[in-house]
Formats: sequence, C-alpha cells, structure tokens
Amino acid sequence: MPVRTPRCRAVTPAPPPSTAAATVATAAVTVVGIGADGWDGVPGAHRAELLDAEVLIGGPRQLGLLPPECAGERIPWPSPLRPAVPRLLAAHSGRRIAVLASGDPMFYGIGRAVTEVLGAGAARILPHPSSVSYACARLGWPAEDIEVVTVVGRPTARIAAALHHGRRLLVLSAGAATPGEVAALLRDRGFGPSPMRVLERLGGPGERTTDAVTADDWPAEAPPGDPLNIVAVACRRAPDALRLGAVPGLPDEAYEHDGQLTKRHIRAVTLGVLAPAPGELLWDVGGGSGSIAVEWLRTHPSCRAVTVERDPVRAERIVRNAERLGVPGLRVVTGTAPGALAGLPRPDAVFIGGGLTAPGLLEACWEALPPGGRLVANTVTLESEALLAAAHRRHGGELVRLATARAVPVGGFTGWRQAMPVTQWAVEKTSRPADKTGAGAAAPGGSGASDEPGSSAGTGSTAAAPETAVTAGAAGTAGAEI
Repeated sequence: MPVRTPRCRAVTPAPPPSTAAATVATAAVTVVGIGADGWDGVPGAHRAELLDAEVLIGGPRQLGLLPPECAGERIPWPSPLRPAVPRLLAAHSGRRIAVLASGDPMFYGIGRAVTEVLGAGAARILPHPSSVSYACARLGWPAEDIEVVTVVGRPTARIAAALHHGRRLLVLSAGAATPGEVAALLRDRGFGPSPMRVLERLGGPGERTTDAVTADDWPAEAPPGDPLNIVAVACRRAPDALRLGAVPGLPDEAYEHDGQLTKRHIRAVTLGVLAPAPGELLWDVGGGSGSIAVEWLRTHPSCRAVTVERDPVRAERIVRNAERLGVPGLRVVTGTAPGALAGLPRPDAVFIGGGLTAPGLLEACWEALPPGGRLVANTVTLESEALLAAAHRRHGGELVRLATARAVPVGGFTGWRQAMPVTQWAVEKTSRPADKTGAGAAAPGGSGASDEPGSSAGTGSTAAAPETAVTAGAAGTAGAEI
C-alpha cells in the first residue's frame, strides 16, 4: 500500500458572531472565574469587573458567593443552559455584563459558549485556577500526565474509553452521586483494583480529600459527599480483565455480536485507512456490531459517528457496545440505506460494511462526501466485488484483497484455516478526475483479514492505484507488508 502523505488539518477560524450576538458585540462582556473560596479568592482586578457590572449572570451557587457590594442585576442561568446564552446576552445589550464561571471559564466552562456566541476576542476572560489544577497540586500529579474526563451533563459510561492500566484520571463530577457511579463502572469494566480518591470543595474553606479506596472496596451504600467534587483514579486493570488498547484493533471478545463483526485484523487495517482525525464525522453504513464506528470514536473525544443499521436487534446491540466501550455518543439510525441517509450531517468519511448491492447506495455515499472525504467499502461476495471494481475504474483509489488464516490443530499437527478474503475499495474524493493509467498493474500488498461480509476501510488516494493481493496469517505473514 503506498505511503500516504500526512494531511494537515487547517485550524478552523472562529465563526462570526451570531445574529443574536451582533446586538451585544459592542457591550462589555467579561467572564470571571470564581472558585470554592468565593469572594476571598477573587483577585482585585477581577473584583473590580464584578463590582462595576450592571448585569451578573451565573449559577445560583456562584451568584451566592458574591457580596452585597456587587449591586448589578443578578440573573441565574435557566435550564437548559446552552440555548439561553445568546438570548440572555442579547436581552441585556448595551449594559456591562459579567458572567460567572466555575474555576477556569475556558476549561469545560461557560467561556466556550460565550466566545462561540460573541466571536473570539469579543469577551474578556478572567480565569481562576481550575479544580484540575488544585487536584494535581494536592495529589502531586503532573497535569501533563493525567487525562481529564467530564461527566457533567454527559454519561458516566464515557469514562470507559479512558481506562488504561497505569493511567491517571481526573473525573469532573456531575454531583454527589458521581464517585459511586465511577466505582461501579470501574468494577464492571475490570478495573476494580483501581485506587480512588474524592477531592471536595478544592481551594475553599471546606476542602476535604478522602483516603484512597479501591473501586472494589468502595462501599455500595456510602453516604453522598459534597456535590462539588472531583474524582481521582489511578487505573489498575484486574489480572483477568480483557486488555483494550488505545489504537484500533480491539479484541473480538470486546464486542457483543451475532457473527456480523468486522474481525480484529481487518478492523485495524480499515481504521488505519479511514484515518480518523479530531472532529471528523464518520458514516458507518451497515453497522453490524458497530465496531468500526466505535473504534473511530475511541481515537479522539471530538470524533463523531453515525451508524446506519436496518436490523433493530443489531441496532440495539450497537448501542450497548458503544456504551460499554466508552463512546455512548454514537448515533444509531435504524433504517435501510440509502433512504436512511437522508438528512444526516455531511460526513468526512464513509464506511460501507454491508448492503453494497442496494440500488443507489454507493452513489449516494459518494455524492455525500465533500472534496477530501474518504470512502471505504469491503465485501466478500462476487456481486459486490464487481460493483467495487467498476467504482474503482470510475473514481480511482485503491482496490485490494485482504485475507487471513489462523493456525489450528490438524490431527497431531498444526495447519492454516483460511477466512473468506475481503475485497476492499478505498478512495479519497478530489475535484480532479481520476488518473487510471496504472489500473490493472500488479503490485505487492500487505496484511489484514476478516471473515465477515461488508467490513470496510478508507484511504487518501487521489489517483487510480494498482490492484493488490494481500495475504496475512495470525501466526505468521505471507506477502509484502502493507
């Protein structure tokens, strides 16, 4: 397989202010961080902004930390908060507005919503140390060595994607019940030996840190602590727990499935060719067990994916797999493509894992891609293979055949059991017509395999590539490297 030239993603400039925000663009909007130490911990310059504000917007707890001298009109955030940001800012156009944030406004805070509404640079951000900074200081953990996961307004299941033996986690809690929920998840995912500590009201007069207790020993009926807390976890995997790596190619045993599963070796190749990047959206068409979409999402917290699966039972199974493997944000659409694709957000990459012979499916997926988008389709049937060969002639890209064999007992000896070979077409959409001058030339290939119809992958090729035969074995490899 040709080596891909690394693609640099341009930094997307901040969007222009919304219509609602345009009316407050000339107003003085300041976002001020405040901690559990309240007014005593607010620096003098930050205090001046709060004392001078005509409007004070924040959560009830934050507003309650201000002294009477802050005479501005106090407005608590409604629920849900996010949609209210542009409306509240616009309603007080022309007045001096101070928005209160917990800790650092730009670290999982309200500062993000305010700057998205007003545009970068239109609001002053005055940070306070975050709870993560305090926690690292109390624990002696270097901040660059820890991973932060927030469950504020998000499912606790997302912690599972960050569980790796030896990793240190800080979990931003949703409330007093979060520590118990974290302990239960750790036990369920095979990380019961992990020591946990709960740090409450960091930086404030009521600061408290619990003694380290493993998730296995966390009391099921523990009384709830303070809702303002952060949970520290030193990840320790149980000896008999399944090892899940940080790169694609999770063990097949990690998935609940009925046989419709892109097998581990083919899945690793597929994700490598799809080349997910932060913030990108995948369409996984013919989801099966959802393994491709799940592992796409696990590559980065900002990645997004939609899986389309016509079988309702399999669709429910995909939801369970996504939750168990730490990506509960996977969107599952139950329906038949291409009809079920209507109305979906435009993808950066498409994986077709089944249903290739459905009229119009391949064309609909191709048309949905923007320039630079990737399409990957896998099949084990001759009928679908013919469609991929025709698409390869029209659009170029790379057409490969992947096969694996596994060593099994043969009497008193050992022999190879072949899996069904998978034909894979991978192409990157460009505005240039494909150069087909090299089509049909033989070239060496690499390794990977699956015995499921419809596993998939994607590539960055912009011109027709030679067809490649690839063979790989679980106990050894025949053929050239990919």
